[in-house]
Amino acid sequence: MHELVTMIIKALVDDPEQVAVNKVEGERSVIFEVRVAPDDMGKVIGKGGRTANALRTLVRAAGAKERKSIWVDINKVGEPEPEAMDG
Repeated sequence: MHELVTMIIKALVDDPEQVAVNKVEGERSVIFEVRVAPDDMGKVIGKGGRTANALRTLVRAAGAKERKSIWVDINKVGEPEPEAMDG
């Protein structure tokens, strides 16, 4: 799943070297923290959030067999990391 998220994000951005995907796994959830260059945020989020929502839907569908809640959190490089949710 981690490789899938990384591959999709790197295909969307102009600066794939700035892409970092961190997987935080809890008992009942998996969070993919995606960091991209500030100039690439618009490409990853898309108009009206359509690209980000499509990515989230795809990841949830691909991870349905794990029986965990799967989240994708998108941030710019340099923003503080969000606190991991466990539950």
